Amino acid sequence: MTKRPELIVDPALVEAGLDAGTIRVIDCTVTFETKPVGASTIHSGRDAWLAGHIPGAAYLHMVDDLSDPEGAYPFTIAPQAQIDRVLSEIGISPDDTVVLYGSGTAVAVTRAWWVLSVSGLRDVRIMDGGWQRWVAEGRAVAKGEEKFTPSTFRGSRNQSAIADRETVRQAIAAGDVQIVNALSVAQFQGTGGTHYGRPGRIPNSLSVPATDLLDPLTGDFAPPEQMARQIAGIDPAKPVITYCGGGIAAAATLFALHVAGHDNLQLYDNSLLEWSAVPDLPMDSDGN
Repeated sequence: MTKRPELIVDPALVEAGLDAGTIRVIDCTVTFETKPVGASTIHSGRDAWLAGHIPGAAYLHMVDDLSDPEGAYPFTIAPQAQIDRVLSEIGISPDDTVVLYGSGTAVAVTRAWWVLSVSGLRDVRIMDGGWQRWVAEGRAVAKGEEKFTPSTFRGSRNQSAIADRETVRQAIAAGDVQIVNALSVAQFQGTGGTHYGRPGRIPNSLSVPATDLLDPLTGDFAPPEQMARQIAGIDPAKPVITYCGGGIAAAATLFALHVAGHDNLQLYDNSLLEWSAVPDLPMDSDGN
């Protein structure tokens, strides 16, 4: 397994692409305030972006820009029309090569990658190491607002990449889909950490914690050999549905599987925020 450069980009390549005018960059910084039960509160990184960012970078907020303000759950993927609008405002076209980065909570960047990828942006990559690595390597920093020439982005939503609770229920019944939990081992077992109404996991789940694949604070991806070990139990010949609490950590695990060459991947968008709220849907737990 390798860190494929068409998906994971070093800061030096980002800098070269900016100099050549061949890439666009988006800062996805947010911070999470976790709760004992239920969804995290997501705090904007816009002020941090104003204080310092990669030159030419736009800013998109995982909730305000990329989630549905009318959704039944806090982080439901935004309607296609909303994605079209926010990308048009910052001058992005469907054929642009776009590199995402951030600081704060790194899984927000992989969530942004997933949202944009399934919404018609064809070439989306993530900068390894995030903002911290860019600064540590002494690269140029811009401050304040950026100006963009608006575009007309018209994407096509890949609805088949998005699982709902009925998709998951059918997958459990059929037994032919690998259901992958991206939360911590304690959350998977139902013995500790945040839960989302009922502790534990969807039955027949496999555990591949996102934090074993992506440093939650720095945005550094694990070395390829570690990523390969963590996903070794996932059969690339079988379909996969990833999930977590609200569909955010699940995007990091899905991204790692995509990097490894898995191509039959879905994300259960509302994850346990939805599943655990429906009493008739089964949960397994190792706790008392």
